[in-house]
Amino acid sequence: MVPSRFSISQPTQRNLACKSADLIVFLESPPMATTRVILSYPWNGGGKGLTKTSTEEELGISEKVLKIARKELREDACAREQCLMQIREWIKKNPDVKNLRMDDKFLLRFLRAKKFSIPMAEQTLLKYLNFRRTFAHMTTKLDFLSPAVNELISGGYIFASPVRDKNGRRVVIAFAKNFDPSRHCSADMARAHFITYETLLEDPENQILGFTHIGDMSGVSAAHITCWNVTEFARIMKWGEQSVPMRHKEIHVVNVHTTVKYVVDFAKSLVSKKINDRLMIHVNVENLIKKVDKECLPLEMGGSMPMAEMIELWKAELAAKREVILSLDEMELLSDRGIISSRDKNNNSNSLTQMDSIAGSFRKLEVD
Repeated sequence: MVPSRFSISQPTQRNLACKSADLIVFLESPPMATTRVILSYPWNGGGKGLTKTSTEEELGISEKVLKIARKELREDACAREQCLMQIREWIKKNPDVKNLRMDDKFLLRFLRAKKFSIPMAEQTLLKYLNFRRTFAHMTTKLDFLSPAVNELISGGYIFASPVRDKNGRRVVIAFAKNFDPSRHCSADMARAHFITYETLLEDPENQILGFTHIGDMSGVSAAHITCWNVTEFARIMKWGEQSVPMRHKEIHVVNVHTTVKYVVDFAKSLVSKKINDRLMIHVNVENLIKKVDKECLPLEMGGSMPMAEMIELWKAELAAKREVILSLDEMELLSDRGIISSRDKNNNSNSLTQMDSIAGSFRKLEVD
């Protein structure tokens, strides 16, 4: 149901008037009750006739996005039904997991990230739980209202643009200069990121379409770098790519000066070739705009919507998902014995043999 009362501030109303296809915001009375905001981000990609079947309506996936899922992930109703049934059976028989979410939306994030390879999705799920357990000080208690994190988000350190790019992807924007290392630590920074990622992954269309990332490195100082333990940073980067089920489609880093280029190079050495190939470094915002849609960017970077308005819309979205994100802490991994380590060649070989025996689980795709 659409609430009977609708209100947005005049500046926001002006900016949203030309973006009605990208952003719809309904506010229940009273207008300032941000925790009651209902957000919708339909994307038409210039297409027409984006009707939904009843099944797709329940999944929250438009027909256009579903076509992309079929092409890139080989996802259809049959694949969803069969893979969800198999992964649920595996979870029920796995004594190492406890209180795991069993809803479609949660389990599909792993299947989609691994293109419906059941064994690979199961491994990613275990790694995700182990990642949260190992780095609990950064990945749990993800409350955007906690003072430290709320200060970072309100100050514009990291937020998701309310405008999708031309490919329908949500755009995650981070400003290094809005992180004050004298007031915040690496755990605060990590929590702000993981709150962002977990919130966005609750949207099935984001799981399918993937994400565009933009990081502005202007204002980075030695204090920004030294707030991280090098070993922990390296583990977070390496484990995060393998454990967080996100499709990183484009990564843009802007205002990379020679003083911080070695940090970017170090980070690149920790991730896969696929991620490296998708990483683009820009000297300035003018070069960035040549590669990304201006409308996705805040006014301060050449877009049309002020960053302050983008942040308020993002905080409303965080409020709508707050309880769901906090409930993730109920899940537990009791043992990591089921995780296949690439360093254990014998175990890896035996496990891969078992994986290959599951018919239809591996899908060789040309499109990532």
